[in-house]
Amino acid sequence: MFIDCHVHALETPSCPNPRDGKALISTPEELLEIYDRVGIEKGVILPIGSPDSTHFVQSNEEMLRMVAKNPDRFIPFCNLDPRSLYNTGNAPLEYVLKYYKDLGCKGVGEVTANLDMDDPRVQNLFQAADNCEIALTFHLSPQNENTYGLIEEMGLKKLEKALQKFHKVKFFGHSQAFWAEISANPTVDDRNGYPKGKVEEGAIAKLMRKYPNLYGDLSAGSGCNALKRDEEYAIKFLNEFQDRLMFGTDICQPHRASTPLVDFMLKLRDEKKISEEVFRKVARENIIRILDL
Repeated sequence: MFIDCHVHALETPSCPNPRDGKALISTPEELLEIYDRVGIEKGVILPIGSPDSTHFVQSNEEMLRMVAKNPDRFIPFCNLDPRSLYNTGNAPLEYVLKYYKDLGCKGVGEVTANLDMDDPRVQNLFQAADNCEIALTFHLSPQNENTYGLIEEMGLKKLEKALQKFHKVKFFGHSQAFWAEISANPTVDDRNGYPKGKVEEGAIAKLMRKYPNLYGDLSAGSGCNALKRDEEYAIKFLNEFQDRLMFGTDICQPHRASTPLVDFMLKLRDEKKISEEVFRKVARENIIRILDL
């Protein structure tokens, strides 16, 4: 069975999505129904920690309650907006992260604040995570309006500086702006969407070879698309970075829940385009090892 490195859930339904009037995030019951149907054993619950993408902020305590009720199915991450504790670059965020780490949280994220990755408040959060030696799931964005996520330029230069400086953080890369960089010279549209076509090796492979603290969160349309757009390159990428890539779904709205990466990974295995060992590592074993589950 698969283990999901990236998913969201709400203890009780919130105000519907203003854009379509439907549920914004799955309940644990809805999520587990999907998991049981497609063969996912458990998942990492990422609380909604910033208001940039939603109309609410979710408490870490709510996440811990969901995990306590489903200890065999959910793995806890805490979340902490970089603007917490008086919106300053020297807030005692390490104190907070250590508190939740001691309660069993395996990481922090998904970090979605729409701030520049070089912003002192973001750097302060990275330093806190580095001091606590925990994983950090981040969402990247190419711009600072009509979106969410840490703002990064093409080429992932700011991420590279973070990888150099905060080498005790296990950075889990995620989002369209991140996965567009699987190929060289992505366009603005590529970084905001789901590019098609052949992959010419880009920044991600180069950074992963250079920095052992960068990992690939293959969740959502962005991660799955990065592989499916060029199957030949995907096989090469999965083989080379078989110890650093993690299956994920990023299931949010229950009515839109889909798991195309499950089908794609099974297809590659069944057609013997990747080995059983590579399949198992990406599907479940890497996240167990990386988070010391």
